[in-house]
Amino acid sequence: MNAFRYTRLAQDGEARLGVFTTPHGDIPMPAFAPVGTQATVKTLTPDELHMLDVHIILSNTYHLYLRPGADIIAELGGLHAFMGWDGPILTDSGGFQVFSLAHMRHLDEEGVTFRSHIDGSLHRFTPEIVVHTQELLGSDIIMPLDICPTPDNREEVERAVRLTHAWAVRAREAHTRDDQALFGIVQGGIYPDLREQAARFLVSLDFPGYAIGGLSVGETKEAMYATLSATVPHLPEDRPRYLMGVGTPEDILEAVERGVDLFDCVLPTRVARNGGLLTHEGRINIRNARFARDPNPIEPGCTCYTCQKFSRAYLRHLFKAGETLGLRLATIHNIHFMQQLMKDIRQSIQEGRFRAFKEAFLARYRIPDQQARHRNKEAYRARRAKVS
Repeated sequence: MNAFRYTRLAQDGEARLGVFTTPHGDIPMPAFAPVGTQATVKTLTPDELHMLDVHIILSNTYHLYLRPGADIIAELGGLHAFMGWDGPILTDSGGFQVFSLAHMRHLDEEGVTFRSHIDGSLHRFTPEIVVHTQELLGSDIIMPLDICPTPDNREEVERAVRLTHAWAVRAREAHTRDDQALFGIVQGGIYPDLREQAARFLVSLDFPGYAIGGLSVGETKEAMYATLSATVPHLPEDRPRYLMGVGTPEDILEAVERGVDLFDCVLPTRVARNGGLLTHEGRINIRNARFARDPNPIEPGCTCYTCQKFSRAYLRHLFKAGETLGLRLATIHNIHFMQQLMKDIRQSIQEGRFRAFKEAFLARYRIPDQQARHRNKEAYRARRAKVS
């Protein structure tokens, strides 16, 4: 744990500006980690990630365990050398994928038996196996095996909390590398008492950081924000707080306001590959016909490579023609957008104006369902105008 240290630099309300020190570099927080599930952030090189000011990426233990195998990655120098990325890496436990993607065969007190989604082969994950796999990978931040339950089924959530705690103890005992930080994961669904119970238990185990799991899995945004408000105050102020799998701009702002420091999500890269581009007005679909003759960049004033060089019309052409360059340029823009958002958040905290920044951003930014309502309203007005 000596290799890891969280330093708080400023605070504005509950929003925190800090730095998490790791063996592969400092992570300024709040931070967003692009997801590189298969040891790559799709379509981008490590050099491009550095140019986009990415400080940490996330890879997936389940996928790398199945292919190419943690032993092969270890033999080739560990995950950093294998993928050519010299910055911090976080690997999740793969537990979520076991329960959502693989063909689970049996869950018991010791672990979970499952069949690979690739070839149907039988495998076993226990807390010890998951820690050992991540020790072979050599990532900087690792996660223990846990259970992410259906958020509104209390009986299921209670069992998930109990097993997650038992497995956290075993993971703590199995962990041997002092150049890796093993975080605890707080589960508890949308039940404040279970979240508090989970946080207090995990804090007693003295992890170097704490993750908040089991959110953005079907509950309402209001329930997610209320759950964060009930959870974060029970986590130590001198350790980073990581909200797993959450990464829309509006959710990041709400979570930062409640004291969260680290985020990851596939959304910016996944929507990019489908023509979804993030702007301060909300997400646009570059495939739409209205962009066919649009000479403007994705977002005027954006300093990313894509916006500096190419028009919306050209990007639409690339997507309609099925050209790979379109996926790359869209991903570059979306990662730039997210990293710039985090940089602006950090600056606003340092200057004591985070609340004003958040309100101004959200006043302008339309989330997708708001955009749909706006488009429907505009279409209705157009129809009414024709009738009248």
